[in-house]
Amino acid sequence: MKIDVEKGADKPFLPDGRHEVEITDIQEGSSEYKDVPFFACRFENEDGFVNQRFYLSGPGMPILMGLFKAVGIEAEEGKQLDTKQLLHKKVSIEVGERSYEAPETGNERTLKQAYGFQPVRS
Repeated sequence: MKIDVEKGADKPFLPDGRHEVEITDIQEGSSEYKDVPFFACRFENEDGFVNQRFYLSGPGMPILMGLFKAVGIEAEEGKQLDTKQLLHKKVSIEVGERSYEAPETGNERTLKQAYGFQPVRS
C-alpha cells in the first residue's frame, strides 16, 4: 500500500513535556455541540506539532489572555485582539493528554493539548 503524505501531515504529535514552538496556522470555527466560536492554533517545531482550540467564552478568556501575553501581545479593555497577530509568533508550551466524555456517545476520549503558555526566552 502506498500512503500519500499531505501538506502538514509529515510530522508526528509533539511528545508530552515543554516545547518551544511557532504558531504556523490558525483556523476558525464553532463547537459541534454548543455552537461556541473558537479558533485553533497549530503549534509546531522541528520535532512535531499539536493543535489546540481556544473557545471564545467566559471560562476560555483567561486561557486566551495567557496565550496572547506569552507571545507579547497585551490586551486592553475595550479593544479587540486579532487572532492573525498570533501567526508566526514563538511561544513555550506544555504538551499533555486530557481525557473527557464525548457528548455524542458518552465514551471517554483522549486528546493531546497545549497549555502553560510562557514567553520564549531569548
